[in-house]
Amino acid sequence: MLHIIQNDPEVPPGNLLDYLSIPHAVHHPYRGESLPEVGDIAALIVMGGAMGANDDARYPFLTDLKTLIRSVVAARIPYLGICLGGQLLAASLGAEVVSHRWEELGTLNVSLTAEGKADHLFEGVDEVFSTFQWHHDSFDIPDGGVLLATSAACRHQAFRVGDTAWGVQFHPEVTETIIRKWSAWDRSTSARAEELIERFSSKKECYLTTARLLWDNFLLNSGMGR
Repeated sequence: MLHIIQNDPEVPPGNLLDYLSIPHAVHHPYRGESLPEVGDIAALIVMGGAMGANDDARYPFLTDLKTLIRSVVAARIPYLGICLGGQLLAASLGAEVVSHRWEELGTLNVSLTAEGKADHLFEGVDEVFSTFQWHHDSFDIPDGGVLLATSAACRHQAFRVGDTAWGVQFHPEVTETIIRKWSAWDRSTSARAEELIERFSSKKECYLTTARLLWDNFLLNSGMGR
């Protein structure tokens, strides 16, 4: 079964759930739900969150989640980390996650590296593609990891470790409803809410095409289909 970890009540799986037609379970450790057992996981997707990857003192479940991620990677179980989920993958494998570096908000372009253009996760994705970004922290690439994508403001947009684990900094799951909720978190972004929605709407078709390719590619390479 596909298991999805939602780390934050306001950072849900979004359009991913509209897309899925395979058995899946969503876990909410922030409200005390247990994490899945490694032996029950056919593939794992870890979503974002407002917390940092090293905020274990405030969010103790992060310690157990990083342990689970290490076990999933070691077992070569397909893993996809979105934003915080990518940062947790990096942190669990010993790489730095840096606060207030390479920050991005809004609909922005990302470019594939030469390795990214050959990577299964990005098969069919344009070399330069539209993403939605909402992050203050960013990950370094773990030892042995491969940089797959980059942007003008954030050098590390996606990476792969081994042949079954990926982390991305951008959000392929957002909807207009999610963007409105995130915009309300801060006075400065609240004032920009309509601008952020308008920009996203203007790129929505391209954005969703890329999102569906990423979901497809991850699940097909996990042997699960959609």
